Amino acid sequence: MPKKIEARRSAIHGNGVFATDPIAKGERVVRYKGLLRTHDEADEVYADDPDTGHTFLFTLNDKYVIDANVDGNDARWINHSCEPNCEAVWEESDTGKKRKDRIYIEAMRDIAAGEELTYNYGITLAEAHTAKQKAIWACRCGSAKCTGTMLQPKTSKKKAGKKGKKKA
Repeated sequence: MPKKIEARRSAIHGNGVFATDPIAKGERVVRYKGLLRTHDEADEVYADDPDTGHTFLFTLNDKYVIDANVDGNDARWINHSCEPNCEAVWEESDTGKKRKDRIYIEAMRDIAAGEELTYNYGITLAEAHTAKQKAIWACRCGSAKCTGTMLQPKTSKKKAGKKGKKKA
């Protein structure tokens, strides 16, 4: 993957990642890197800081989380958007070793040089989405389609039952 991105200040939030050259739809832009931690380790390390809404943790699979606070790369600075131009793609290891799974950021459409890269963080919470939670996870993307929060909508069991089971 040739480097076509750079991190710098963003109008969306703090730092962001921008295309330095055109990026084609479907192009793999960057791998999300950082220290691998188990879910329990991540919970233990970040237990004192649950209500900041600021995280560089990315769920890799049911066993591991990527902690980009440690050994992270520019991918950690890609901001959330309700109308993203990129998506996070999970690649399962051929060996079956969960430590070898990877997360890549890929372009969902053509991206012009100078354009900020974004993806939908897809944050899900087990607990109810309270006003406090929505404020903690407020979205600042500025899109006309902005939901105001990075939290994904909850689906009711009744509604899900009508549509059938979703595959994970």
